[in-house]
Amino acid sequence: MSTFSSYRTESSEGEEGHAKENAENHPVSGNLKFLNRAVINKPAHPLLDCSVSQVEDVKTVLKILPIFMSTIMLNCCLAQLSTFSVQQAATTNTKIGSLTVPPASLPVFPVLFIMILAPVYNHIIIPFTRKVTRTKMGITHLQRIGVGLVLSVVAMVVAALVKMKRKRVAAQSGLMNSTKPLPITFLWVALQYVFLGSADLFSLAGMMEFFFTEAPFTMRSLATALSWASLAMGYYLSSVLVSMVNRITGTFRHTPWLYDDNLNHCHLERFYWLLCILSGLNFLHYLIWANNYKYKSTRPYDQKGVQIANKSSEV
Repeated sequence: MSTFSSYRTESSEGEEGHAKENAENHPVSGNLKFLNRAVINKPAHPLLDCSVSQVEDVKTVLKILPIFMSTIMLNCCLAQLSTFSVQQAATTNTKIGSLTVPPASLPVFPVLFIMILAPVYNHIIIPFTRKVTRTKMGITHLQRIGVGLVLSVVAMVVAALVKMKRKRVAAQSGLMNSTKPLPITFLWVALQYVFLGSADLFSLAGMMEFFFTEAPFTMRSLATALSWASLAMGYYLSSVLVSMVNRITGTFRHTPWLYDDNLNHCHLERFYWLLCILSGLNFLHYLIWANNYKYKSTRPYDQKGVQIANKSSEV
């Protein structure tokens, strides 16, 4: 599903065995030193004996988990924009000329935008960044995920501003208590999907590539599944947030933000601002882990994406 699936390289059995042999002969790394005790201290039972490669694989998985946790909030935003935005579009003018667009078809907008942006990214942005950074990806996996997280924050800001505009139009038109369509085009609601599609392209695709390339060889399938686990956890978190917000605001204000059937009376824009703040804090949390992360391979690449040999760095 990743845009750059061609980047994945398949290792032969001989290469895999050679890599394992090198890992066994290489000393344990200095990070997460408490795990080195599994190699230094010999256990009493042979079944508890750990190799250097096993310890290093555990360290790699532990370093991947914070990146995985940082992507859950992004998927939470995706879930909200796929539910409340459709309800908002149903209260607006959904006609484009003589064509009436069903509100439920709004999710097609990020798909269309991805189809437009992906070739631009592949043929313009990536070749340019390869020349500048001398890396195969041009933009690293973590940088792509970070760009996606920033775009998700922008999407929530746009969603809140559009909601405020929609309520202002409803008040000016005297339709606050009416179920008639508002004199505002649904394309305003679709605007947030532009940033949503960009976040999807950068972050989710980069996340799958990151998990696949950085995970231990024997756990690549499980690591790739983390991207889908992040999506499921994000959608579940969205349900939890809606319930918590309604319960808390209903206790202190006696009117839950997201409870009224009429969206004109709901405070959906406040909920979007809350998601914007949470997404911003999540991005700061992500920056801490991303800045401290060290890739498995940091050898430079030429302009065609071919890795340059660096014998001094090889084990």
